[in-house]
Amino acid sequence: MPATLTSLRIRNLALVEELAWTLAPGFTAVTGETGSGKSIIVGALQLILGERADKALIRTGAESCTVEAVFAVQDDAPLNARLEEQGVEPCEDAQLILKRVFSTAGTNRQFINGSPTTLAVLKLLGDGLVDLHGPHDHQSLLSDAKQLELLDAFAGADALRAKYEEHFAKLHAVTAEHTALSTSEAALEREVDLLRHQTHEIEAAQLRADEEEELLARYGVASNSRRLLELSTQIIGRLSEADDAVLGRLMEIGRLVRELERVDPAAARFTESHLRATTELDDLARALQDYAEEMDLDPARLAQMEERVTLLETLKRKYGGSVAEVIAFGEAAAARLRKIESRGEELARLEAEIAAARKALLDAGAKLSAKRKTAAPKLASSVTAHLRDLGFKKSEFAAALTALEKPGAHGLEGVAFLFAPNPGEPPKPLKAIASSGEISRVMLAVKSSLAAQDTISLLVFDEIDANVGGEIAHAVGAKMKSLAAAHQVLCISHLPQVAALADTQFVVTKDYAHDRTISQLQKVEGKARIEEIARMLGGQTASALAHAKTLLRA
Repeated sequence: MPATLTSLRIRNLALVEELAWTLAPGFTAVTGETGSGKSIIVGALQLILGERADKALIRTGAESCTVEAVFAVQDDAPLNARLEEQGVEPCEDAQLILKRVFSTAGTNRQFINGSPTTLAVLKLLGDGLVDLHGPHDHQSLLSDAKQLELLDAFAGADALRAKYEEHFAKLHAVTAEHTALSTSEAALEREVDLLRHQTHEIEAAQLRADEEEELLARYGVASNSRRLLELSTQIIGRLSEADDAVLGRLMEIGRLVRELERVDPAAARFTESHLRATTELDDLARALQDYAEEMDLDPARLAQMEERVTLLETLKRKYGGSVAEVIAFGEAAAARLRKIESRGEELARLEAEIAAARKALLDAGAKLSAKRKTAAPKLASSVTAHLRDLGFKKSEFAAALTALEKPGAHGLEGVAFLFAPNPGEPPKPLKAIASSGEISRVMLAVKSSLAAQDTISLLVFDEIDANVGGEIAHAVGAKMKSLAAAHQVLCISHLPQVAALADTQFVVTKDYAHDRTISQLQKVEGKARIEEIARMLGGQTASALAHAKTLLRA
């Protein structure tokens, strides 16, 4: 999913009041004095990639903060398919727009192409867009799990690893089922007693999934039958039985209407209307009579319905929120009871299933191990070559595989990245290396080795060049520039040697206006860029300016 970050808009984030930043492909460096706000750029990217928002980040005096990023997508078909799965609007004009808005009131909203979405979806999408490396990523490189993940990425073993993990989960699930069925006899007897009680109680009720609605409707009518009979009887009396009943008076009205028609034939329509009214009211009286006769006033029948309603409520309270859930609970309990009662056969079946799952796991593990064993020396050779470019001329890097005593969650072996920065020293685990500068260069070398397998277009390096300088700094910059041939590279740096190698350079400055501090971002070119590189070298002296020009020509 190649995608290039083309613009980043920030409003009211920390020291930034308003920032609209347009980026280009290639290698971009962001520089500036310490405390100017360079880290705000990384913070904005982290927010857009799904990191948790802290309202303390909102600029003082503002009510909300907004961050928006626009990515140019080369082939939006795969991305649109992923967006559709998440119920998000597709890309238009090959543009992906991500937006975060959060307020001092605690509201937090996120959008993809204008569609509201969840933080989890934003993070899932962000993981495939940007690879961000900072000081903490150096520490993650020390993790055994991270090292194994990097080796598998280099080996192109992600599919094999996923298959192995699927078999591992299957073996774990079947083993847990076997263990549950192999518990002590006393515990099983207690469970059997409980299951028998539960299944008997549910089966005895002879439940139907659709009976509750019908029962409640009939019960509602039956419980009010006395009042319903009283009302229907009153209506019948008013229509046809009382001395001044409506139908009786209609007969007198009919006589008068017919007399009206005899005098004026044009009044025949009134006779027709009278006939219709009489017929409809007569039908109403007959229907009410039938309704009253059908009314159930049997106390025994009403008691039966009350008992059934109470039973359903009791079962729902114990086994589920609806009759359907109670039935499902009963079926599950019956299945569990059958398993326990025939646990000899069930245990044998599970043992066979465990054996098959273990064999499948070991077969998958063997394939994964073979891939790792082939890739480990190749990764070591590649990283060593990149380390030599980064100033470790006679260093040694190794990816040492160690077989586990039993199959692990991610394979049959673990890996340890070993490093010897100087000749004559045995390679040691990375965590034994004290220098963060050395660790940062090892991380850059590993990243460079993985560049061919890396499908993420935007690589962000947040001051990973800390604690290096001189020729080493130039080598770090050259390595980033090399990565920029296949990726968009963004580097937050304080080293002039790195910044000078960038295709584009931006400077973060801190200004003061109306008793407020404001961070601003400005592209530097020509003379302005020479002056910024000179500042990074130590000042605006003639020698610094000359050195800056030399670096920019390199």
